Amino acid sequence: MRLILLGPPGAGKGTQAQHLVAKYGLVQLSTGDMLRAAVKAGTPIGRQVRDIMARGALCPDDIVVSIVEDRIQQPDAKKGFILDGFPRTVPQAQALDRMLAHHGLALDAVIELRVDEAALIKRIESRIAEMKARGEALRDDDSPEVLHKRLVAYRELTEPLIAYYRDKATLRTVDGMAPIDTVAGEIDKLLAAEAEAPAAAARAPKARAAAPAPKAAPPKKPAAKAGARRESSPKRAPKAAKSAARKSSGVGKTAKAGAKPRAKPGSKPKVATAALRRKPAAARRAAGTAARKGSGRKVRAGKAKR
Repeated sequence: MRLILLGPPGAGKGTQAQHLVAKYGLVQLSTGDMLRAAVKAGTPIGRQVRDIMARGALCPDDIVVSIVEDRIQQPDAKKGFILDGFPRTVPQAQALDRMLAHHGLALDAVIELRVDEAALIKRIESRIAEMKARGEALRDDDSPEVLHKRLVAYRELTEPLIAYYRDKATLRTVDGMAPIDTVAGEIDKLLAAEAEAPAAAARAPKARAAAPAPKAAPPKKPAAKAGARRESSPKRAPKAAKSAARKSSGVGKTAKAGAKPRAKPGSKPKVATAALRRKPAAARRAAGTAARKGSGRKVRAGKAKR
């Protein structure tokens, strides 16, 4: 488990880091502690950053990143670590991402301890008073003036990290003004949820594979539109074909007015018998004789007159 604790000076990052170390067996990597240890030991880095830390300013990124990189490669940090006070700027966060990726590592969560600055100043002043009452030595940065500078630096440089890690979906926020035990309990809930999320994601594909696929609903027949012609069924197809054949051959058609009927080859021309019946007998005989002459038949002598 690899975590970052974010928050302004005096938000309680160190106190919560101790709780996480005791409960999860992690290593607390406080850049402030490591830099102070370097100053106390008089190392080259310690001599370089001593005046910077006394002024409450931030140490150069390359120095801090190199210290953190050396520390996370030690055996006690293999199980996991908590970064306290680092990164403090977006460039440091980007350098940390590159460094972790180089070692095949990634952050599990970034926990922000959100506090009220006015209440925070009173908390720091109270802590300084308690340390003086106990006769403890104060740190160089334990003063209202230095605290004010550190708060200004936090707002200008470190607060953008909240948006940076929110965009990466790793930011989790806890009310840092709550009692210490309450803050610790909220952090534990967040970490439990983070540990459960990969397991739930791994179980999800199995559950989806075991569930039977829903049956597809039969396609609905389109409703007939108003005025649309019904398609002929297979049984009506022969009748429709016969009707089309009759129409093409002219059978069953009503003769148009004035149209002459088409006579079959070798057939005799028909005489309008209905009209002849209405005429006198003499006229019918004359009309019949004329029709026979027109057809080429010979009229016997004596037949024309009776």
